[in-house]
Amino acid sequence: MKNLAARATVTIVALLAVWSIAAPARGKIVSKTITLNAGQIVSHSFLVYDDSLKSRRPGVLVVPEFWGLNDYAKSRAKMLAQLGYVALAVDMYGDGKVTTDPKQAGAWATALETGDRAELRRRINAALDELKRDPRVDSAKTAAIGYCFGGTTVLELARSGADLQSVVSFHGHPGTGAVAQPGAIRARILLCAGADDPYVPPAQLEAFEQEMRTAGANWEIDIYSGAKHSFTNPGADQYHVPALAYNRDADQRSWAAMRELFDETLQ
Repeated sequence: MKNLAARATVTIVALLAVWSIAAPARGKIVSKTITLNAGQIVSHSFLVYDDSLKSRRPGVLVVPEFWGLNDYAKSRAKMLAQLGYVALAVDMYGDGKVTTDPKQAGAWATALETGDRAELRRRINAALDELKRDPRVDSAKTAAIGYCFGGTTVLELARSGADLQSVVSFHGHPGTGAVAQPGAIRARILLCAGADDPYVPPAQLEAFEQEMRTAGANWEIDIYSGAKHSFTNPGADQYHVPALAYNRDADQRSWAAMRELFDETLQ
């Protein structure tokens, strides 16, 4: 565990170094824990914002990979705060639970992804409501991004008909047990996928495309060559799972695509 913690620290430093050139200089970045009732759990989520900005600004949910609300997810929230957004990184499991064990992470995620998608939607919609209530947030300008399990989660948020402007899924599973109904999706959707991700094969992307067409959604799928699952996470290799690998090019290109979408939908 000590070695994993040390590697995680190096990972976050590396991630921030990679992206420091993309983040404009701002004022004081403030973070705090937000406790809220979300479905059947008490969620201890992570709110971060630039305290020098006094006007209301867009808010963005950040939903973690299936490991839980760890430092990597929090680092993404901080990056968004440096861009001028209020970011809420969401504790989807309750009580701030995190793990580095793939079996445990899989059990937690599967319980929601395939066991109780209605509860998954309740939890993420509660987080969106909390973000919109924040006095720093312009509630008419909100978005959600998610990684892996988090990518699946934000797609479910969009399918639920939630009132937000845009959703970005990074290497998230696009399948669902409750397909979007025609006219239900309000948000613009960007799905960023790895061409070599064994967890998201082409057939699933094709099915997602057909679902979005039938729903009349405004959608886009970006596929990155040579990218496996978890391609945005510089610490992916520490888990020793062959399907996981960081891909700097795909990471940077997908983050740039997200920023372009936010420029169009939140500014």
